[in-house]
Amino acid sequence: MKIQEADAKSLLLAQGLPVPAWEVARTTVEVRAAAERTMAAGATQVVIKAQVLVGGRGKAGGVKLAASADEAEAVASTILGMEIKGIRVRKVLVAAAADIVKEYYLSAVLDRSARRILLMGSADGGVEIEQVAVETPEAITRLHADPYLGLLDHQARRLAFALELGGHWKAGAAIAKGLVRTMLAYDADLVEINPLAVVREQDGAATSGSRERLVCLDAKVTLDDSALVRHPDLEALRDSDEEDPADREAREAGISFIKLDGTIGCMVNGAGLAMTTMDLVKRAGGDPANFLDLGGGARADKRAAAMRLILADPKVEAILVNIFGGITRGDEVAHGLIEARSRQTRDVPMIVRIVGTNAEEAGRLLREASFETAASLDEAATKAVAAARGATA
Repeated sequence: MKIQEADAKSLLLAQGLPVPAWEVARTTVEVRAAAERTMAAGATQVVIKAQVLVGGRGKAGGVKLAASADEAEAVASTILGMEIKGIRVRKVLVAAAADIVKEYYLSAVLDRSARRILLMGSADGGVEIEQVAVETPEAITRLHADPYLGLLDHQARRLAFALELGGHWKAGAAIAKGLVRTMLAYDADLVEINPLAVVREQDGAATSGSRERLVCLDAKVTLDDSALVRHPDLEALRDSDEEDPADREAREAGISFIKLDGTIGCMVNGAGLAMTTMDLVKRAGGDPANFLDLGGGARADKRAAAMRLILADPKVEAILVNIFGGITRGDEVAHGLIEARSRQTRDVPMIVRIVGTNAEEAGRLLREASFETAASLDEAATKAVAAARGATA
């Protein structure tokens, strides 16, 4: 689950990381008031940042500076309501504009292959890290945190020295350890700071001196959906306005669903069986349009929701249903499929393979309803690929 920048900063702040103050505003009037408060605190400029869950906000005109409350209000009127990569901006972040001395990149990500948290840092901050990885991979420092002890002190220091933080190495090491704490505290998949920046700050209104500080200027956090049961308070951070309608329907129905780019919709009960089904579709020469796991004992309403999700994808040219009847009764699934097909908005060929509990009765019902059935998964995959090719021919 992706969360907005302002919410991500709140999580970092809760773990003791240095994050400059900010406010979130939904109207131009709120932006003006936030700008007035920020400038009253000593800022000479404010930055107004669109809060959308996509990259490239700055290039799209979603990040702008303002030197007065009037200008902030005017700038907000151009950002609020604009679309960035198809997403409408409904709120903005308002903060004091930073006097940046140097930018860095720092992130913690779940490395599934190593089964550890991977720290990545680079002195090239404020840019697309993917571009740095391709063009100058040597500029990225990588190290794994210990799965039991976390990021050790010597590792944090080594990362800080590799980033060439100079006199800010202690702060950098503390921030690196803070990212790991954030990962563990909230079951995050990713915690990214880009840029991590050295900024110049005024010591106070009464003096003309300044000091430099290492702070987290931007934040990106992705949470593990499967772990939200342990963090019910974090569910409120989900931005349903930006969630894909199909993903939202699947989540509300309790269906594990991932949309892919193929033409064969898959409806399966069980994650392992779903993966096997997709593999056999590929082996038969086709491409699955989705991963969909109904789970055990799927009710009729869940099967109907699964059918809607599959048929909502215009690329789907055939549907492969693969059900193992353990808790789930095959005849109940057959009745549900017959009813679902009667309500289909598109005439898409469907191949069904049901084994297990009441499979014989299920087969009889499906044949009487003129469904295409298969005795094995290999046969079902082959028939589904042929049906999809026939539909596109």
